[in-house]
Order: sequence, then C-alpha cells, then structure tokens
Amino acid sequence: MHEFRIEQVQWGLCGLAIAVAYAVQASVRDPSASIGLALSCVAAFVAGVVARDTWLSSQVRRREQQILVEFPVIAELLALAVAAGESPASALDRVVRRSGGALASELSEVLAQIRTGTPVAAAFDGLAARSGVAAVARFAAAVAVAVERGTPLAGVLHAQAADVREAARRQLIESGAKREIAMMVPVVFLVLPVVILFAFWPGAVGLSMVTP
Repeated sequence: MHEFRIEQVQWGLCGLAIAVAYAVQASVRDPSASIGLALSCVAAFVAGVVARDTWLSSQVRRREQQILVEFPVIAELLALAVAAGESPASALDRVVRRSGGALASELSEVLAQIRTGTPVAAAFDGLAARSGVAAVARFAAAVAVAVERGTPLAGVLHAQAADVREAARRQLIESGAKREIAMMVPVVFLVLPVVILFAFWPGAVGLSMVTP
C-alpha cells in the first residue's frame, strides 16, 4: 500500500511537471492567465493521482478475469491428482509446476506456506482471506473445510470447478442479452428511420406532384 501511494505521487508529479512546462510557455505569451494556469497545474497533479488509481483498478480487473478463466482447469487438475492418491501438498506441487498464470502464482504462495510448516487448512484460509475473487475464496474455504473434516477432496474440487463453469455460462448469457439490447439501439434510431424514409418518401413526392 505504501508503494502504491508513492507511485500515485510520482504520477501526480509527472502530470504536474507537464502542466508546469506548458504553463511557463503560456505565461510568456499571456501573463494575465497565471491564475488559470496555476489551477491547471493543480488539476494535472490530481489527474495523475487519479490515473494511477484507475490503472491499478484495470489491472485488478484483468487479473481477476484471468483467474476466473484459469480456475476450472486448475481445479480439475487438482481433483485428478488427489483422486490418483496424492496428498493436497503433492497435488498442488504437481499442478503449480505444470501451470502458469495468476491463479498458479497464488497457489504457489499457498504451497510455499505449506512447505514452511503452515497447515494445509490454514494456508487455504489465508488464500480465501486475501483473494479478491469470490469463486477462489469459496474454493479455498471449501478445501480448508474438507481437509479439516476429512471430506473427500476430489469431489469438492470437481464441484467447485463445475460451479465456476456454470457462473461463467450465466455471465456469458447475461452479457449476450445486454449486447443484444445495445445492438437494437442503432437499428431502432438509425436504420429504421432511414427505411421508413425510403419507403414513404417516393409516395409523398408522387402525391405532391399529382395534387393540383
């Protein structure tokens, strides 16, 4: 968090430097505009800070989307490894070594915690606490509960993967419905009036020519 605040200040200073350079040139041409130029410098600093926050938010959204795309495959691989008789730590090690991406990096941190002596349930509880993706948080919590209670882990992993696939399918259907409505806007407000105009304009012109 501290590093992010430093980066925000740096972005703000970059915006301020650009605005100051412009203000110096503009003040030479028009000295009476100094107040407006000073306000523009302040606005440039604020814009730089806000731009860094917006960029971070977009990075977070891309990472979350990447995790959701990777999640069903990773969960199925873990389920297959556990069903083959491997322990949760061994299954994690096998999947992490053969995978790449955002979710694999999160699981590698869980694996590192397990190797340093953290219980498997506690490591997955930590993943559930720090994850910003609801599906991953539910997955980590379910794995932690399954390990603590001795529930068959393969079934839990298969169920989690199926839930994420179903959620992705629902999201795709909702997105398609929204896009369908958006596609109707140019049809109703642009194409349809032009069609009506082409349909009725010749008749209107013909009536005006016939009418004495």
